[in-house]
Amino acid sequence: MTTTTAQLERERLLKLAQEYREKGYEVLLPERPEDLPDFLKDYCPDMIVRRGTEAVVVEVKSLSSIASAQYLRDLAQAVENHPGWRLELVMTNPDDVAYSVKAEGSLQEKEIESRLQIARELTNQHPESAILYTWSLTEATLRLVTKKEGLSLQKPDPLHLLKQLATEGVISKSDYQSLMNALLIRNAIAHGFKTTQITQSSVYELIDITEQLLNSLYNNDEPL
Repeated sequence: MTTTTAQLERERLLKLAQEYREKGYEVLLPERPEDLPDFLKDYCPDMIVRRGTEAVVVEVKSLSSIASAQYLRDLAQAVENHPGWRLELVMTNPDDVAYSVKAEGSLQEKEIESRLQIARELTNQHPESAILYTWSLTEATLRLVTKKEGLSLQKPDPLHLLKQLATEGVISKSDYQSLMNALLIRNAIAHGFKTTQITQSSVYELIDITEQLLNSLYNNDEPL
């Protein structure tokens, strides 16, 4: 990691810490294993925040340091096994501006439905390609859900979308964690890293969650 990257990540971390403090969270920037709960002693999380029964492990990464994807997957699994805890991954350099210039409008319900069928067919033979394709449909669905809930979309990047919907209670903690895991795999593949985590089952799980979120758009009484 270059000094500049380390500085950017540190600056983003300190800004996040201040934002959490202003929201009433207790903030811990652990420096020793003794500062961590037992199930996190094998890891080096950037920050832990707590408020009431909610506890969040925060990791701040840039594209150049996301190569440690296996560490993040292991950390995500450790956090997932503890109710009340969740993992938040924050990128220092989201590339949302680059694609927003070329975008001509987000996919709508019917377009996503038809493409999800293609994703299922693709999964049997090419799961890596399928998860890249499926995640694009998931992002479009998350934007529709955000719009339906009347939430203000401050940033279009998927991490912000997931965090916003989980914080507002629109998506469950289990779905949030499953989507985070899928996003980590998607990012590793999209940026040219090898991964042994991708399976047909993991892609089908992402497709199923996306379909459930999509179906909820048609039923005002059905919880997401």
